[in-house]
Amino acid sequence: MNYKEKLMAIRSQMKGEGVSAYIIPSSDPHISEYLPDRYKCIYFASGFTGSAGTLVITEDFAGLWTDARYFEQAGEQLEGSGFELVKLNVQHAPEYIQWLAERLDAGAIVAFDAKLISVGLAQLLEQQLLPLGIALDSSRDYLAPIWQDRPSLPTAPAYLLGEEITGESLADKLARLRAGLRKYKADYHLISSLDDLAWLFNMRGSDVKCNPVVLSFALISQEMVILFIDTLKLSDADQHKLLEAGVELQAYELIEPALVSLPDGASILIDPKRNCFALYKKLPASVRVIQDTNPTAFFKAVKNKTEIENTRQTMVKDGVALTRFFKWLEEHVGSTQITEMSVADKVRAFREEQEGFVGESFDTIAGYKAHGALPHYKATPESDATLNPDGLFLLDSGGQYQTGTTDITRVVSLGNLTDAESIDYTLVLKGMIDGASARFPKGTRGYQLDAITRKPLWDYARNYGHGTGHGVGFFLNVHEGPQVFNPSPTPVDIELGMITSVEPGIYRPGQYGIRIENLVLTVEDETNDFGTFYTFEQLTVALIDTKPVKKDLLEAHHIQWLNNYNRMVADRLQPYLNDDEAAWLQEKAKAI
Repeated sequence: MNYKEKLMAIRSQMKGEGVSAYIIPSSDPHISEYLPDRYKCIYFASGFTGSAGTLVITEDFAGLWTDARYFEQAGEQLEGSGFELVKLNVQHAPEYIQWLAERLDAGAIVAFDAKLISVGLAQLLEQQLLPLGIALDSSRDYLAPIWQDRPSLPTAPAYLLGEEITGESLADKLARLRAGLRKYKADYHLISSLDDLAWLFNMRGSDVKCNPVVLSFALISQEMVILFIDTLKLSDADQHKLLEAGVELQAYELIEPALVSLPDGASILIDPKRNCFALYKKLPASVRVIQDTNPTAFFKAVKNKTEIENTRQTMVKDGVALTRFFKWLEEHVGSTQITEMSVADKVRAFREEQEGFVGESFDTIAGYKAHGALPHYKATPESDATLNPDGLFLLDSGGQYQTGTTDITRVVSLGNLTDAESIDYTLVLKGMIDGASARFPKGTRGYQLDAITRKPLWDYARNYGHGTGHGVGFFLNVHEGPQVFNPSPTPVDIELGMITSVEPGIYRPGQYGIRIENLVLTVEDETNDFGTFYTFEQLTVALIDTKPVKKDLLEAHHIQWLNNYNRMVADRLQPYLNDDEAAWLQEKAKAI
């Protein structure tokens, strides 16, 4: 079936059941950002491959709501599918709910699959649509009947990590979590989010591409811990370790009956953003539900000393790989056939040479010239551009190592830059330096650091449509909450030990894109009469290209920061490079 035929088949089912609108989110029963193949529902229905979006289908309209990162990509991928692009004004906001409210009459039915919608989103739908007389049906899966050869759930092996990597035992993590549950006066805690589960149980796997997580659920009380998982994924030795730690193992699909059988009058803590509505509906009516962020989300975001030191070593490995790549690129562009797809393969090959490399932390974004203006671009055989010694090339890539997760964006000049390209590059660099070197009082939140980073661009009436930064996991998801640097007033303080990206950009559709990204660690700066101040340690160890820089746009402290940073990179990486590579890097790192 082509996409238009699938759309017709969905509408036929809707009509047969009197459904006015059908919602298909980018999600799974764990409310994940990145999905197992079985749950790539938006791609199946429309052809859109982005990691964020929602399809809404009515009798006479079918649209994809997505954010600025994907406008160009979605416009191309939806062509001929029967779906139209609807541009979000605010990233991740469910703006389609208001759209439905304005277009549907009282008596209409909006349907969705409760396994794919979070508790919080379902409650928002109820709050905004039920008062208008619009009914909700959360039991509809209109994809299952038409999805031939739908991928099955993954069965890849899972494994436990030792304390020399994680820095904290499962027993200690459980003790912290149980102390948190006592504060909530919660008898039970349900965890569905895969990164929280991987962190808590010191467990990793490969059930989701680029994310070393394992499909599982956990139900926890002061007396017991049940991990719902396909036990065939775990070795006998690892199963024994979990049992010794007091963890009972049950089959993945037994989570629903476990929730149904919770005792009358019990209380349970659930994260409304990280649990699906289907599980919420299984809770007995007598059970008191406490809704708040998983305590593990905050524990996980603040890295311990072992995680931090392992991450520092990982960044050196990653910097060696990227140095070798950019040296190779400079020496071969124009004389060797190099395309965006072959670049992705080459970068991975250099990372694979590094000890402990497990895989990529996300699909490499290798955007030459106009493709750099697509923030989440992924080259395909149809779009695969050849690199020439001309213009700007953007590379956003990352690695999963057993000792940490990396995410780095660099833009390099391949030759013949225009004045406009150099100006935009310098403004982005200026913003990145301001954000990555900020000094700020304890209690500062991400939206404040977002504004600091954007100001050099705002001064020249430039801006970008994505957030400035996201949390990064430790050998876990490359996008990790709860902290974020973006304009939304997220009520999360930036705390010591958090690892976050700083990645401003400028995008000129059809011309070029620029984004420069470092990962930073929140560290203490000083305490004085005005309070305690924090700043950032630069974790990323990779050269920033100075060739496109217009020095007259930088202030003295920007120039000093850039020169010091590139000098640090050259010094840190030199012991791991051969003489030729070290000499190349020393030359590139010369002060401007």
